[in-house]
Amino acid sequence: MSAAQIMGLVASGQATSRADLSRLLGWAPSTVSAHVQELLDSGLLKESGEGRSRGGRRPRLLSVHSGDGVILAADLGGHHARVATLDGSGRPQVIRDLGLNIAAGPESVLEQIADAFGELRAGRPVLGVGVGLPGPVGLAGVVVGPSRMPGWNGFSARQWLAGRFEAPLIVENDANLMAMGEMVARGPELRDFVFVKAGTGVGAAVVGDGRLHRGARGVAGDVSHLRVPAGGDQPCSCGNFGCLETIASGAALVAAVRADGVSVRNTADLVRLAHDGNPTVTTNLRFAGRQLGEVLATVVNVFNPQAVIVGGALAACDLLIAAARGVLYERCLPLTTQDLEIGRSVAGADAGLLGIGRLVIDQGLSVAAS
Repeated sequence: MSAAQIMGLVASGQATSRADLSRLLGWAPSTVSAHVQELLDSGLLKESGEGRSRGGRRPRLLSVHSGDGVILAADLGGHHARVATLDGSGRPQVIRDLGLNIAAGPESVLEQIADAFGELRAGRPVLGVGVGLPGPVGLAGVVVGPSRMPGWNGFSARQWLAGRFEAPLIVENDANLMAMGEMVARGPELRDFVFVKAGTGVGAAVVGDGRLHRGARGVAGDVSHLRVPAGGDQPCSCGNFGCLETIASGAALVAAVRADGVSVRNTADLVRLAHDGNPTVTTNLRFAGRQLGEVLATVVNVFNPQAVIVGGALAACDLLIAAARGVLYERCLPLTTQDLEIGRSVAGADAGLLGIGRLVIDQGLSVAAS
């Protein structure tokens, strides 16, 4: 159970008392009280007056403690970063978009992020630091075998950040963070789902019973290197052939439509042309959506989630999601799709930042309790 869930509900105004939290989370009052007391003791929550009675004692009202401290968050992509300060409840305050090149190497990129953190922080206390990376990240914060991050393999981003910031640290794969952010945005009803990041690359995260499933080495949910028949003998950066990444990622789609004579630079151009109805782009996006659906059908049959949620730049293309949805309904067991939601992320561009906020709060509470 996550104390960050409580913080999110109180910060959003959905819950103002222990009774509200017990009802929304489905937890026993004693469990809620224990978590709330931990948050009060750590200074993240405060009690402020009494609410209206509903037949018993008047409840003590809960609110987020508004201190000067900030959480520093950076969600990195291949050519950009979304950098922000978050308040003590994990909600974004100031957001800045930066241009960067992940291929410039870890120290150069992280120096740029640290400089941006310094400007945004403006001398305020740091409650925690979180960085999301567009590649596999092991449990110790070490980048492992990334496909589009030359120079990053084996680099400990956590250790580098620990040399700059004395605060709870989170270094995580971007799809995992986006999944956590989706939980923050949707509330406690969303507990079992698969989150797919469809951008320059393809990634996925699995959440079960409200918890991120990382696996034994921290890289659970990586669907990008599953082989699909339509991939044929297309070489992949992992050294194999015919991986999903080679035909359904944004990078693969850009290369495919260029080969068909369409001028595109990146996934943003791809999305723009899709909205304009370019036939070459729409045909390729439908193909990619079907291939994604083929892979996700196995995941859905095994995991039986409430939802399959798609985020990332290509999530703006309804036809890609529709194509994946069609394959899922065709290939999955009827019972698994009976109430299955298949759609776009509601957290949008802030999903990774929200996920950082949630995990940093959890990490900070665990450190305080140790």
